[in-house]
Amino acid sequence: MFRKATTERYPEQAKEPAPGYHGRHVLNRHADGLEKCVGCELCAWACPADAIRVEGAENADAERFSPGERYGRVYEINYLRCIFCGLCVEACPTRALTMTGEFELAELGRDRLVFTKEQLLAPLTPGMAAPPHATSAGTDYYGEVTP
Repeated sequence: MFRKATTERYPEQAKEPAPGYHGRHVLNRHADGLEKCVGCELCAWACPADAIRVEGAENADAERFSPGERYGRVYEINYLRCIFCGLCVEACPTRALTMTGEFELAELGRDRLVFTKEQLLAPLTPGMAAPPHATSAGTDYYGEVTP
């Protein structure tokens, strides 16, 4: 009470969030570019705010989006409803969904705060190919090639 007030210089001097901060979500990829999400919808069931919508679809050998039998065809997170609790991350069996430290999510319209799969997917890094992939060999649930 007897200290001088601290003035933050935001946004000129951005402050790093604390370790373990729950920020914006990201859908991760395997090293070959395939999506880790297998469309199991466990994240949507675990969400107490009902902010996640997932629609799974079957993978085909000619067009494979994830190493599993299914993939998340539609994946949306409504940040107007999300409470950033992290239960969706804990429910994910493939660690496809993680939370970053990004906290600047302000937008001018409500429709811009419903993030689609394309907005949530991690960017492709060098050496990755954009899905869908054609596969000759089978892959197991975790993306390991099986003979």
